[in-house]
Order: sequence, then structure tokens, then C-alpha cells
Amino acid sequence: MDFVLSGMAACGACLFTNPLEVVKTRMQLQGELKSRGTYQVYYRNVFHAFYTIGKVDGLAGLQKGLVPGLIYQFFMNGVRLGSYAIIESAGYIQTDGKVSAVKSILAGAIAGVVGAYMGSPIYLVKTHLQSQATSSIAVGHQHRHRGMLHALAAIHKKHGMMGLWRGSSAAIPRVSVGSAAQLSTFSSSKELVTDLQLFPEGSWLIGLTAGMVSSVAVVMAMTPFDVVSTRLYNQPVDHLGKGELYRGFSDCFSKTLKKEGVTGLYKGLGASYFRLGPHTILSLVFWNELRKVYQKHS
Repeated sequence: MDFVLSGMAACGACLFTNPLEVVKTRMQLQGELKSRGTYQVYYRNVFHAFYTIGKVDGLAGLQKGLVPGLIYQFFMNGVRLGSYAIIESAGYIQTDGKVSAVKSILAGAIAGVVGAYMGSPIYLVKTHLQSQATSSIAVGHQHRHRGMLHALAAIHKKHGMMGLWRGSSAAIPRVSVGSAAQLSTFSSSKELVTDLQLFPEGSWLIGLTAGMVSSVAVVMAMTPFDVVSTRLYNQPVDHLGKGELYRGFSDCFSKTLKKEGVTGLYKGLGASYFRLGPHTILSLVFWNELRKVYQKHS
């Protein structure tokens, strides 16, 4: 039940934040192919990107990749948050009745690794679909998938089972770092807010406040890994399934840093917060409330 509740909470958040995920993906890809002389249209900021995508591709364009997004959130966060909930319930992250920062970070990282590996093929397809755009506003390599099932079948047919896990070398550190930052700060913040008695015991505002603190930590820790992950997942590949732009995580990280500087690794930071912030807050609040309801009636 911990896994199901966690997946439901993440899906609830995804319904609200998927348009921001589309914006974030496009902003992280722009400028990548500048040296090839293609895809030279740039989004000035998150608001301009949101407006441009909505104007050119319509409202449906802002919800691209929603189906794989929901499936990814259910399985990845179901496994990640569910694993953390089990570890937390067993008392493994506490020392002398208090949350241990080190144990909480380790538990969050382990849960993140498991979730990232499980959800990697769906995240690959989601990135491909969310990057697809009308040629006048397209950035990054354009994959021509007709939908999630067509994309999974096409990738498997062309590159085999391992092709579905292409880019997981970036996804695993991305999610494990983000998970460690998110869950450790959420647990610690929730405990601190409870101890300070700022809100009545059991109030949903405790989870909301802890989620807001956690969202800042996770965005700052996760964005460089998120940029690398998006570019690795979306890059074109040759007939052997090898990336044409990057060899792997380290190569993509170093090339982005060299060509675009530190700011290149924080591309789409505003979009990342507008997406990850609300998503983190909503998913953690939903998760916290669903667990309380289940425990009350269990």
C-alpha cells in the first residue's frame, strides 16, 4: 500500500505540473545544436516559453508526454517514496528517536536509485515526446514518435532492450541526488515544524511547509543532473544505438560546462523550480495526507 499511495500522490502532482515539465525540457535543450546551425529559435524565459508553446502548438502542446509522465510518476515515485516510507516506518533513519540527517540522505539516495532504474524507459519516451514541436519553435533533436507505445516499440525494434535504458547513466545520479535532498529535507523540516508547534498536530500545513523547504533544496541539487539527463535522453543515436552528441554522463557534463559555462548546467532553472517546486510540494503533501488517511482507517 505504501507503493500505491506514493504513486497516486505523484500522479496527482503530475496532472498540474506536466506543462511546466514540457517548458523545462525545451529550455534545457535549446542551444545544444547551435554548432550544427539548426534549431536557432530560443525561448527567452519560462513565461515566454509557456506563451510560445501554447500559441504555436496549442494547449495540447503544453500537455505533451502526459501519459508516459503519469506512468513514470506512478512507478518511479511509487517505488522511490514507497521504499523510503518502509525504511522510515522501520525506524532505520532515526537515532535516539530523532531523524538522522546522514541516514535520511542515504535512505533517500537508495530509494532514488531503485526508482530511477525502474522508470528510465518511460522517462526516455516522455522526453522524446515533450521535445517534439512545430519546426518554428523546435529545439534539440526531433524524434518522430506517434505516441508512447509507438515510441517504445520503435526504440526496442531498432536498438533492443538496452536501448530503452539509454540515458539511465544520468537518470540514476539525477534522481538519487534529488531524492536524497528532497526526502532528507522533508523529514527534517517536518520534524522541526512539528517540534516548534507552528500548526496544530496533524495539520496538512506541516507537510506543506516541509514540502516548500524541500522544493528549494531539490531544485538546486538536481538541476545540473536534470540538464545532462534531458540531453542524453533526447540526443540522436547512430545505427548501433550510440549517442551522436555525447558518449555518456561525464562527456555531456564536461561539454556543456565547456561550451555554455556553469549557467549552461542551470539552464531552465526558473522552469525547473516552477515545475519541481510545485511538484515536490504537491506530491509530498498528497503523500503525507494519503498515508495519514490510510493509517487512520487501517
